[in-house]
Amino acid sequence: MSQITIDKACCKGCNICLNACPKKIFVKSKKRNNYGTAMPDVKDPETCVGCRMCERLCPDGAIDVEA
Repeated sequence: MSQITIDKACCKGCNICLNACPKKIFVKSKKRNNYGTAMPDVKDPETCVGCRMCERLCPDGAIDVEA
């Protein structure tokens, strides 16, 4: 299982990670980031395969995946 961390200070809520993840582990949440927009939330971290597509495609470097 991978540890996925989303940095609230960097995330702008673009939701690219929702579409980038092949396992669809990210969902829109009600949590707000520093910009006031909804952040993604990790739904099923145990299904993460550690491909790090979310980490690579995040334009703000807000996602960290530790496999």
